[in-house]
Amino acid sequence: MLDLESVVALAKKKNSQLVILAAILFGIVFLFKNNVGSNYQFQSMGMTPSIGNFELTKPNQKWGFAIDTFQVAQNTIKNNEFFGEILQKNQIEYPIIENIINTSKDFFDVNNWRVGKNYFFLTKKDSDKPNYLIYEPSVYKYYKFDLKTGTGELVEHPIKKDLKTASGVIESSLWMTMNKAGLSNDLAGKMEGALQWSIDFHHAQKGDQFKLYFEEESIDGKTVGVGSLYAASYKTGENEFQAVYFDEGEHPGFYDLEGRPMNKGFLVSPVKYSRISSGFNRRRFHPVLKRVRPHLGTDYAAPRGTPILAVGDGVVLEARRKGGNGNYVKIKHNKTYQTQYLHMQKFAKGITSGAHVKQGQVIGYVGSTGLATGPHVCFRFWKNGKQVNHRRLQFPPPKPLPAHEMDEFVVVRDKLMKTLNTVDYPNLTEETPKSKAEITENEELSDAVIGNP
Repeated sequence: MLDLESVVALAKKKNSQLVILAAILFGIVFLFKNNVGSNYQFQSMGMTPSIGNFELTKPNQKWGFAIDTFQVAQNTIKNNEFFGEILQKNQIEYPIIENIINTSKDFFDVNNWRVGKNYFFLTKKDSDKPNYLIYEPSVYKYYKFDLKTGTGELVEHPIKKDLKTASGVIESSLWMTMNKAGLSNDLAGKMEGALQWSIDFHHAQKGDQFKLYFEEESIDGKTVGVGSLYAASYKTGENEFQAVYFDEGEHPGFYDLEGRPMNKGFLVSPVKYSRISSGFNRRRFHPVLKRVRPHLGTDYAAPRGTPILAVGDGVVLEARRKGGNGNYVKIKHNKTYQTQYLHMQKFAKGITSGAHVKQGQVIGYVGSTGLATGPHVCFRFWKNGKQVNHRRLQFPPPKPLPAHEMDEFVVVRDKLMKTLNTVDYPNLTEETPKSKAEITENEELSDAVIGNP
């Protein structure tokens, strides 16, 4: 085979256009082989391709920009820092700020500029002030503002949803078990929401077992949250409690396997993520008064400011401050039952005498007003005018779904439980909690059947 010098010499000797053309083509192939062609080999090996001495790097894309072409300054919103004020401090004129607020009001409220959230200024390297502002209130979306034109847009990340199953065994608490198993507190909260009328999760027993069928959300391959919970099963001792999600059109929610609503009238506890610090006791030694005094309620200790929930639908009889009770709310649920919540830090907005409240609605926040040694809520329960230990009450089961809806419910229930039952409870002999989380991708489980919880 001729080398490049031989081809050139031949071209001079023959003075042939054809040979000259061949020489040019040979040169192109030679250059390609020794430069560009070799870069394909580098690329396949994970190396940065180059042409000659120039490296080709793939631009780092973020927020719709080649981010490497900007100087990026990350900041966190602090107390008393306002949207317009921050822009003005960064040399953005007031007319631009006003235009951003006016043109973005359909999707952005400056009052939702939240303390602790991140925002970013993007400045081109030849600019003396920021060109763009990026505000990320959550992993699901961000706002992009053009600081030259005074316009903005809301960008929502595409979310991938995978159907998954998980199981676990309680070691000390539900939330600690979830964390050890690599499952989120959000999933723990959804399981509590499904079974809270049957299980007191604040007193979960070591060895209790659970199984879940749920939707996991991810963005760009990274798990960001939990979507819907479709089925849950919880085994404690010889008892097993199960719940499936069903949307019959009017009252979507969780039902037991017989088609009865899991909502049995009252929540087990008025505070999530708490512990009982003192139970119902007619001869308790009072920690403040230093004498024996009946304690006709149940104390739930929780961090100051934790939301307090109404355990059932009803009407507020009282929302005021009085003596040792401190700030308290009393609710009438029906002719038989009333509940009371003591020592609140403050009342929730709209909670006044005569206000109607729904089960699970926030009515106040944990505090230590009145005779209290620390932040907690003293929860009191009345039956026929007499204070009773609510943890010993047995409420009649609610009515099941009407007959004309049961056929559809059975179809949904069987599909959900078929998937959930493919998961085994963890081995109780294991010292550490085990979890199983895998994509189930059940194509038969369509939105038309399960609804959209």
